[in-house]
Parts: sequence; C-alpha cells; structure tokens
Amino acid sequence: MYPQVEPYAQGMLDVGDGQLIHWEASGNPDGKPACVFHGGPGSGSHPRWREDFDPDHWNLVLWDQRGCGRSTPSVADPATSMEHNTTQHLIDDAEKLRDHLGIDKWLLAGGSWGSTLVLAYAVQHPGRVSEIIIPAVTTSRPEEHAWITRGLGMFFPDHFEAFLDGVPEEDRDGNLALAYNRLLNSPDPVVRDKAAWDWSKWDLATITGGDNDFEGTRYADPVTRYRLARTVTHYWGNEAFLEPDHIFDNLGRLEGIPGVLIHGRNDFGGPLYTAWEVAKRWPDAELVILNDAGHVIMEGNSMDKAITAAIHKFR
Repeated sequence: MYPQVEPYAQGMLDVGDGQLIHWEASGNPDGKPACVFHGGPGSGSHPRWREDFDPDHWNLVLWDQRGCGRSTPSVADPATSMEHNTTQHLIDDAEKLRDHLGIDKWLLAGGSWGSTLVLAYAVQHPGRVSEIIIPAVTTSRPEEHAWITRGLGMFFPDHFEAFLDGVPEEDRDGNLALAYNRLLNSPDPVVRDKAAWDWSKWDLATITGGDNDFEGTRYADPVTRYRLARTVTHYWGNEAFLEPDHIFDNLGRLEGIPGVLIHGRNDFGGPLYTAWEVAKRWPDAELVILNDAGHVIMEGNSMDKAITAAIHKFR
C-alpha cells in the first residue's frame, strides 16, 4: 500500500540481563503510535510491515525480541544462555521500549507467536494499548503446542514420521519440543545441525500445508534455521512460560479495547477454534474469518488485505 520508508530513528535498548534489543521507528514522529510484535518466536522483525502503515499518519515501531534479528546476544550462538528469555522478559522489554520512546498508548499488531505476545502484554498493561490487530491467532496453551507438534501427524503422517525419527526413541512419547530443544543445545555441532534441519522440515510442512522445500525460504540459511528452531523449542517446550489458560483467563482485562482478529479457515498449525474462543471472551474484538487463507501472510492475499483494512479502520 505504501512505500517502505527508512526509519527516522533506531537504536539498541539495554533491557538488563546483558540483553540489548534492537528497535526502529518510521513514518511520522508525531503520528499515531503503532508497534508490531513479530512471530516465531525467534524470527525477528520484518521491514515489510512499513508498507502497511501510512507513513504520513503512523509512528510505527518495530523491534527484535531477545536473541533474534539485530538484538544481542544472538541465540544463533549456542553459547548464548536462554535463562533470561521468557514471555515475561519480552513483555517487560516491550514496556521498557514504550517508556523509552515516550509513548503513552500504542496500537499493537502481531500474528502467530506475535499474537500470543500481544495478548500477554495487553492483559498485563491494558492501559497502554489503544487497539489490537491480530492475524493468525494463537494463545500458546499446552494443547496448541501439542497439536502443532503431534496432533497434526494425522494430516501429515509422512512428515510426522520423519519428525518423530529425529529424536531418541525414549523421547518419542513425551514433549517433542523439549526433546528437540535438548538436541539443539547439544555440545556436538553435528547433532545441533541435524536437529535444526529435522525440526524445520516439520515446521515448514505444517505452515505450507505439506511443502517443506527450504529453497527460497528463510530455512535455507543454516544460521537462521538454528536460531528459529532453538527459540521455538525453548518456548513451546516450556509452554511459553505461561499458566495453561493465562490469556483466556484474563481477556476480560481487554474490555474497552477494540480489536480485529483475522484467521484463515485453512490454518493447519493454528486451528480457527482458538480465534473463535478468544472472540467470544473479548466482546470488543471483531473476528474476520478468511475461507481461502492459511497461516501465512503473503503480499496481496486475503490475509494481507484484511490486515490493511484493519489498520485503516483504526486510523
């Protein structure tokens, strides 16, 4: 919709624990504040979001969560500890960034893992949120993690068998994300690389509906592949460091905050049921169901158009 303008400001914010998070602001410094919480976890922010927000109207903030993107230290380095990398740490980082930038309230946007983080931040700091836009709704409940690591095997039995073979036999009936995370933190680089490959093959297949060819995707880069796999398994293996129904139990705190939930009916990894239940518990949110969409936002697809419409709604 709009030109991808360059940031007018950016920096590294020291949030403690030896962590520096990268942030950038683009558009109109005096415009309406908006902030995107990226997905993954571990993917890093993407400048593509700048094209969705009118730079004459919005003051758009993008940031990289701990250990990914341009934030340091990178979790792509197996020597980097993830002890201080939890959902609560990320919520606190976002709040420190808002305060650092002198923003009173901001619109929040984020899909997939970004959805969980947006909602977790909003229920903790509802007074700092003006509106919310969420494509691909997730809340990181244990059943959601179990579905994407095991339940989806009924749709992808070929890929699931290979995925299961990637962990030791004694771990195959347990928490698969945690089993992979142990491999990804092995002192043996061969073990780490194979685990990142096996995990990413499964991850990509479930996102695309069965295609797991790395060529032309972010998974083609072994460093990115490892960073994503290590971060995702850290969070999913530990149930996102949240109580099982934390977000659902606190959605009442969003009363008065308008939102748009956008979800594809063909989203294998995040079934529509979660978005439906969130909408029922959050009366101020509108649920947009897309019959022709899955989990991925692509330029010009119905998910992309629905996001654009939601942003315009909240001008």
